Amino acid sequence: MTTLIKNTYIVDGSGKPPFKADVLIHNGKISAIGNFPTYKAHETVEGMSAYLAPGFIDINANADHYLTLFSDPSQKDLLFEGVTTIIGGQCGASLAPLLYGSLESIKEWAGIGKTNVGWRTIKEFFEILNKLKFGVNFGTLVGHRTIRQALTGDSKKDLSANELKVFSLILNRSLKEGAFGFSTGLGYVYAKQTSYNEIESLVEIVAKNKSLYATHLRDEKRNLLQSISETISVAKETGAKVLISHFRPFSGYGKDYEEAIGLINKNSDKADICFDISPFGASGVLISELLPEWIKEGNMETILKDIETPGLRGKILRELPRLKAEETIILNAPGNEYFIGKSLKQFSESKDLKMSEGLLELMKVTAMRAVVLHSNISQKKAEAAVKNDRAIIASNNMPKTFTKLLEMAEKRKVLSIESAIYKITGLPAQRLGLKDRGLIKEGFIADLVLFKDARIREVIVSGKRIIKNGIFQNILEGKILKHV
Repeated sequence: MTTLIKNTYIVDGSGKPPFKADVLIHNGKISAIGNFPTYKAHETVEGMSAYLAPGFIDINANADHYLTLFSDPSQKDLLFEGVTTIIGGQCGASLAPLLYGSLESIKEWAGIGKTNVGWRTIKEFFEILNKLKFGVNFGTLVGHRTIRQALTGDSKKDLSANELKVFSLILNRSLKEGAFGFSTGLGYVYAKQTSYNEIESLVEIVAKNKSLYATHLRDEKRNLLQSISETISVAKETGAKVLISHFRPFSGYGKDYEEAIGLINKNSDKADICFDISPFGASGVLISELLPEWIKEGNMETILKDIETPGLRGKILRELPRLKAEETIILNAPGNEYFIGKSLKQFSESKDLKMSEGLLELMKVTAMRAVVLHSNISQKKAEAAVKNDRAIIASNNMPKTFTKLLEMAEKRKVLSIESAIYKITGLPAQRLGLKDRGLIKEGFIADLVLFKDARIREVIVSGKRIIKNGIFQNILEGKILKHV
């Protein structure tokens, strides 16, 4: 089976300027790039001078955290944005390895009671996934919390020498079985007290396996510079490739954010650090993160009781952030999907509640698992950060991230089209160690996106046209990817 894509401007994912050419696909791979005016392929796609790019890679996706990898295997919303590969296991939580078959580490995002877990190791996890069909390619990191919680429960104490040895063995095996790296969620209560020595010891294993270390910073606001310095030290001491997850310029902390980027740039010769970012003046926030810090010390069951306890409830209400209720949109509400797309204002009014009371009610009915769009980011500084050489664009559950980036490049000229595509193809592929994706190159897998004016026209996964003339074909060709 051959497919010829004609008359396109190829943005090959390397950062080089576009060039006009045709692409020939044979048996799921790119077999030739050039000019083929008389070639008779089985199928021809007329590019009409649109851009052709490698399939976009979302290096920080949440399909595993919310279990939509299973409930919505097509992931067609991402396909319509040109995304052909997603990476899970971020922020310290992954679906494998599971020492005791429990998905406890993701319970803050999803209801885990109905999921049939038939795996323990990364190898077994991949074996099960390979029997299923998905619309996009999927790979995963190994979550720090996932392993640590299985070893110590909810204890925040330092690991004993024996526990650290067991953790190290599990991590090393998981990386050798195909995980792309290791992640920590140091900004979450369960990991905030994790010692530097524990992190360094584990990241040394990551470096030896030539894998990726991704971290949700210990503090993204008041102690941002201290958290960045810690991450730079880990990168220097271990030699690991590091990714700072959803590195966002929070409103009110812009000066520190710019200084933090300066520190990353200044140390780039000794600390190999990139960061991912979504180009919006808002972020998707797990609703529990809006609670005062003092109440987050308990588990979710305790917190849900506390918000109903009269004395504590009043204190919580007084300390909730003052949100713009009409601009705070519900992005995810597991078990209450009919809330999605509604504003906090609409939700509260439907319950005849004040906005702050409505926020607590939303926490209650979604068991703290709702995600809301919160206008807490400096749009100007986010767009400036997008242009940084070490920025990778990732969704982190923000819809329209990739088409927003295309609009910034094509229409507003915030950055060049070749730079924009590099940040969602070639660069994330390099960080992950993907050998045959992320570039338009002969011999590479034919994951491709045809677009113009920030509109996705065609999406090709493993040589199959999944989005054809803007219409989803209900074909699932995604592969389970392993680090080799």
